[in-house]
Amino acid sequence: MDSVLNPYTPNAGASPDIVVGRDEQTQAFTTLLRRLARGRTHQAMIVTGLRGVGKTVLLNEFGDIARGEHWEALEIEASKHDDTRFRQSMASLLKAALLRLSPRVKWTDRARRAAAVISSFALSVNQQGAWSLSWDIEPEEGLADHGDLAMDLTDVLVAIGEIAQERERGVAILIDEVQFLSPKQLEALIQAVHKTVQRKLPITFVGAGLPQIAELAGDAKSYAERLFQFPRIDSLEDEDARQALIEPARAEGVDFESDAVALALEISQGYPYFIQELGFQVWEIAEQSPITRLDVETAREGYEAKLDSSFFRVRLDRATPLQTAYMRAMAELGPEPQKASEVARVMGRESTQLGPTRAELIDIGLLYTPEHGYAAFTVPDFDKFMKRAVPTLVVPELQKRSRKVKRAG
Repeated sequence: MDSVLNPYTPNAGASPDIVVGRDEQTQAFTTLLRRLARGRTHQAMIVTGLRGVGKTVLLNEFGDIARGEHWEALEIEASKHDDTRFRQSMASLLKAALLRLSPRVKWTDRARRAAAVISSFALSVNQQGAWSLSWDIEPEEGLADHGDLAMDLTDVLVAIGEIAQERERGVAILIDEVQFLSPKQLEALIQAVHKTVQRKLPITFVGAGLPQIAELAGDAKSYAERLFQFPRIDSLEDEDARQALIEPARAEGVDFESDAVALALEISQGYPYFIQELGFQVWEIAEQSPITRLDVETAREGYEAKLDSSFFRVRLDRATPLQTAYMRAMAELGPEPQKASEVARVMGRESTQLGPTRAELIDIGLLYTPEHGYAAFTVPDFDKFMKRAVPTLVVPELQKRSRKVKRAG
């Protein structure tokens, strides 16, 4: 069939033509915005889930909802940057939000004050002026200039929230990959949002990240569990998965035979990204409507090869030989969360020897800890991929520590 008309979108964060199965989360976000707009408090959200379940797509939906409610949506993908870069990103986004909320020619005293607070927040990046906002607004002395990220971010979010309230608008800060924020940055965001909730201001932070983020948020601030909901999204239910597969094709006048749908859902296991990749490959294989079970069977090899070369491989390529061996040992034990001592046994090592390796894999987002002492892959079916990519477990030899020999004087 015509590749130009292929309705499937197997790209990172790309919104599919049909978004299904996330009504509960989109309704909760809409409720959050509308309650804040009325001066009422409501729990914000940090959505968690594995790779490929549609967290980024859901955040994009939140952005569309926010704009539809006449809110400013500030969309950020977190990276492992130092606090200076974090300040730069936040200051630039908040400056742009202020100018959209209130064009400079229409600034009130409150808007000017908000601009001055942003200047204070930015100036604390570099006292020598190596970086600036490129506008002639004097900083507000005593606000956002404490040198403490949490206190400074609190001041600036309160100031922006106040001008949003004056303009009968709102600001939603949407952050993807929240687990890559440093503990200090996450703590600062939580503390700042806590203050805006106390002030009943129309500004909020909603995030998305890997499953460990709920624990990280709790570690950052004990009241995070009362400030946020942590909905977890996973593979789609059967009917939603069916709709995600067949409706994009139907919009192009193409149908699936029932047994083709059954096989496609068995292969993809209802994971949104896998459905998009399989649907894309099937469309390229099929010659006419309706799409048959044979079309799906024929496309399966290309589907697995594409996942292996991109979705899976890009993650394995970041791993050291010892990290690769650790993940291969986990795969040997199965797809479930694995106990650290069992992985060590398969590798012929002690758990204490492999603790740093396990911590590194968690830090780069390849593993997470669903419960104490256990680790699991952050990517569905990664165990199967590891067995295909690394047929034999090879554990690097222990590196002997060099000892400095003191010479007699």
